[in-house]
Amino acid sequence: MKITLVYNWIKNNLSNSCLLCLAAPDEAQSNICHACLADLPWQQACCARCALPLPHASTRCGRCLATPPAFCHAVVPLLYRFPLDALIPAFKYRRHNRYGLLLARLLADHLRQHLAEPEALIPDLLVPVPMHPKRQAQRGYNQAFELTRDLAGALHLPCRADLLLRARQTAAQEGLDAAARRRNLRGAFTCPHPAQLEGLHLALIDDVMTTGATLDEASRTLLAAGAASVQVWCVARTP
Repeated sequence: MKITLVYNWIKNNLSNSCLLCLAAPDEAQSNICHACLADLPWQQACCARCALPLPHASTRCGRCLATPPAFCHAVVPLLYRFPLDALIPAFKYRRHNRYGLLLARLLADHLRQHLAEPEALIPDLLVPVPMHPKRQAQRGYNQAFELTRDLAGALHLPCRADLLLRARQTAAQEGLDAAARRRNLRGAFTCPHPAQLEGLHLALIDDVMTTGATLDEASRTLLAAGAASVQVWCVARTP
């Protein structure tokens, strides 16, 4: 009985509050207040190709000048710092869906501004970074697909999760340097329906961009299958 009362109190009093400070949101149907929104670690200067944070604005970082990634550019509005380093793992590993909806909204709001720019390329299709079936069965869901589905609805763009698959299960990327990540991912993806990718401009979706090795290998696979271009959309970028 007490547990039910506590649950009902939380549901009635906190379900519509700011997810970060628990204050009343400034707008109806919002899950973050204006103060917390302004305090988020927004990207400032970054590489135009891979979104690596830089001290000053630059068209390309040194790595992209030396070895450009397969994707044409990355749109990553936030840095992987507090509170993103708590929100994203909670969504990714514990399926806190309210956090996922907040992350999708933050990315969608930024993308609306980006796609309104004259030189912006609006993708034909959104594609989530896939998980290997065994790993997805263990976790129960793919957070990149959840994010992609919410983005597709918010931006009125189609999405497909069956055009890029994980061909083999790789070792966990955490703790590997950039070179080891690239070796680990070689041949990790496959496109089972290449004819359906022919000539399409794609946006590849993931939650966090670290070295970019996963997104680079996935982009190469999509381009080799016939895609015209691949851009990357992620919520946050590690420094």
